[in-house]
Amino acid sequence: MPARKIAAGLLSIFICLSAAHAGSQSIPASAEGQVEFNTPSGNIGCIYTPKGGTSTYQPRDGGPELSCSRVEPSYVTVILGPKGPAALIKNPGEQGCCSDATKLGYGNSWSQGPFSCQSSTKGLSCTGSNGHGFFLSKGQGDREIGEP
Repeated sequence: MPARKIAAGLLSIFICLSAAHAGSQSIPASAEGQVEFNTPSGNIGCIYTPKGGTSTYQPRDGGPELSCSRVEPSYVTVILGPKGPAALIKNPGEQGCCSDATKLGYGNSWSQGPFSCQSSTKGLSCTGSNGHGFFLSKGQGDREIGEP
């Protein structure tokens, strides 16, 4: 088994164990199934879109999809779908981020569909059931974003 697959498997186990010890936070979905949340710092905001999308937004591959944006030190968006690694958009243009959505408290986890996220004072870590994921924080550069 390639080292990368072993590392991804161990990371998934670690994240699952970490999430089991953290407080699981329920965040209500909109009428069309989207869930929005921010980190307590207000620097990172995420939107979960269920499989099939909504009446106004269809994920590129049909979904489900988790899209998270970070405001500082540079504005980036990371999109995680049901297959493959997360896609990093380094200059997403003018987009809304970090509105007055529910805060995913530090130490808390959230999950919906195939995705789960863990909020900490260090940043936000999210993974999909396919083993791919990302980590976003205010203190990281764009080259550091990618698989956790």
